[in-house]
Amino acid sequence: MSVIRHPSRRAFLAGLATAAVGSAISGRRALTQGLPARTDATTLRQRIEALSVFGRPAGGTFADGVSRVAYSDADVAGRGYVLNLMRAAGLDPLIDPAGNIFGRRAGTDASLPPILFGSHIDSVPNGGNFDGDLGSLASLGVIEALTAANLRTRHPLEMVVWSAEESATFIGLNGSRIVAGEVKPSDMDAVSNGITRADAIRKIGGDPRRIMDAPRSRGAHHCYLELHIEQGSTLEREGIPIGVVEGIVSIDRHQVTVRGFANHAGTTPMTERQDALLAASHLAIAVRQIVTSEPGRQVGTVGRLEVTPNSPNVIPGMVQLTVELRDLSPEKLVRLADQIRRRAAEIARDTQTTIEFTSGSHTPPAMAAEDVRRAIERSAARVGAATMTMPSGAGHDAQMMARLSPMGMIFVPSVRGISHSPLELTRWEDCARGGDVLLGAILDMDRV
Repeated sequence: MSVIRHPSRRAFLAGLATAAVGSAISGRRALTQGLPARTDATTLRQRIEALSVFGRPAGGTFADGVSRVAYSDADVAGRGYVLNLMRAAGLDPLIDPAGNIFGRRAGTDASLPPILFGSHIDSVPNGGNFDGDLGSLASLGVIEALTAANLRTRHPLEMVVWSAEESATFIGLNGSRIVAGEVKPSDMDAVSNGITRADAIRKIGGDPRRIMDAPRSRGAHHCYLELHIEQGSTLEREGIPIGVVEGIVSIDRHQVTVRGFANHAGTTPMTERQDALLAASHLAIAVRQIVTSEPGRQVGTVGRLEVTPNSPNVIPGMVQLTVELRDLSPEKLVRLADQIRRRAAEIARDTQTTIEFTSGSHTPPAMAAEDVRRAIERSAARVGAATMTMPSGAGHDAQMMARLSPMGMIFVPSVRGISHSPLELTRWEDCARGGDVLLGAILDMDRV
């Protein structure tokens, strides 16, 4: 049994970042000989490192991660950096009313809908340098590679840097959600972190007065492709360099209120207590037991608890918590939730409390299109990369674009499965390979 040792953050990232880069790039060149075009691995790395400056801790390095939260000054600066790269590549970037950045390259047939591809560059607080950044900068690399090879696609190509993908401000998938049509004028009055949504969008160059012009119609794109780090450990564990996403999971989030009776912690006998926190603790354990009781990739999480009165000398009288369930199958989530509710009724009886469930939200699954998945697999085969089909347990802008056109996602390995952390890392050779697979898939879909 191997033992994983945890080096310091800086040593861990710096060591992997510099190890055998030259030989990895040489090996990649050998594999991609004969392809019509390939992305520039060295430039991709340089740009990811340069983007990390915006939101980096004072005095920090690449290894210290980034806090480039949506609508922050760091986000504005990072977007400015990408806009300049796009202009230097010969694109005329457009910022839509929602603050999304689009860059279009003409095809030979202007009547065809564009192939859309991209990701985001905003981060969670104290996050990493690959989540979103890789897909956004590799997308620009795709356009530059085609230009360098003097290749013209039939379909127009459109790269996008989505605004506010992370949920640190307002709701997650902000920019793509608006383009998918999930928006109304009153949404601009919402307030988060002391700023209205209208002012936040205005800060990054959007136009909230024209927000209803941002949605696109179904069929507006030939397809949508997104390259992303896995944010899990499956690919690294299995030794597979490319993940072909079969779909983005459905998410059911339930709000739960446990009510007991707040009473003196020193004078109330144990047998007479109606401890809401005790009941909530049993419920959290029950969620894990039920979710793991059958095979599959489903997950369940109790991720938030608010205890009232939250005092060391008072028996908790009320606990509010969330139960979140994720899986590709909505039917499975309903079945698991029913089992959890039945178990909650037993816990309430045994602890002399009441447990009330309220359905908080439901996000349906977003399935990748079969033809896009096959294009990704063929592209990976051309660069000699093995693939595996897998679900995405995290949300992505791709799930919003699946409402408008066929969608596909390419995953590359995350070292140790770490993401949303300064320790987030994808090896440079995997980044470069992902860019080549994205390019090949786009060319493949252009023939359809």
